[in-house]
Amino acid sequence: MRPLLLLLPVLFAACTLPAAPAVEDLSEPPLVTAKAWAIADGRTGELLWGHNADEPRKAASTTKMMCAYVILLRAEKEPAVLNERVTFSKLADETPGSTADIKAGESLTVRDCLRGLLLPSGNDAGNALAEHFNARFAPPDAALLANGLDAAALATRVNFIAEMNRTARRIGLARTTYRSSYGDGGTEADRTTTARDLTRVAWHAMQLPQFREIVGTREYEGDVLQPDGRTRRARWENTNQLLGLDLGYDGVKTGTTTQAGQCLVARGRRGDDLLLVVVLGSATDARFVDTRNLFRWAWTKRATR
Repeated sequence: MRPLLLLLPVLFAACTLPAAPAVEDLSEPPLVTAKAWAIADGRTGELLWGHNADEPRKAASTTKMMCAYVILLRAEKEPAVLNERVTFSKLADETPGSTADIKAGESLTVRDCLRGLLLPSGNDAGNALAEHFNARFAPPDAALLANGLDAAALATRVNFIAEMNRTARRIGLARTTYRSSYGDGGTEADRTTTARDLTRVAWHAMQLPQFREIVGTREYEGDVLQPDGRTRRARWENTNQLLGLDLGYDGVKTGTTTQAGQCLVARGRRGDDLLLVVVLGSATDARFVDTRNLFRWAWTKRATR
């Protein structure tokens, strides 16, 4: 029996089960290039996690979410406004930056102009919509005038931009100031918003069916009426490369300038769960990777609750 007993430790050692795999460390979020980011519950709008989420920053064309939101709120009460025709002025046509490629004198419906605003991120569409709706809103108050809305160059759209700011206050955006209908505006030192505030804009805007439909569209062709009465087709592709990928991404808006870096506001669905992720100041070509990594981390955190 003694020899057998001597062999027992060897036998037990040979039968030892492999060690359990290490549990993924979820205590820290993934490394991303974004200077600021925020993750919010897509159903309630509550901020869940963030990094520099309350730091005022430039946010580029994510501003267009508020431009569209103001118009679509109006359309909730007056649906007919979506069928009105927006005629592009020389100012709108000559707006620098990303474009819907509509020329002065051409017109399209408000509904299609919103697509030209949100899919290819048309700065020209932002100015055209602001001019079209400008007279329907009140002028800016003294505080807004002192905060950059007193420039003569803004005269044809200053009331609309003021309404964007008033709407921001109504939905609780504490650190947001709009100086343009399509981007940051102001000087390099003038900061527009925060990652936290952008989750709030996105949450409110995504409550509107028309907004969800537009930002979830990957490409669209619309009719543009030319000054001579002929019609041409305009084709736009969504700048949000997450659409159509896994996790059920369905919006919402990109933004890119030298000052702001690469920015993205995105919504993702997993089953009945929704999350909103905002990244600001990502490195070149990194915003989509940053955003997907934050979504993966957040979904895993949600699963371990």
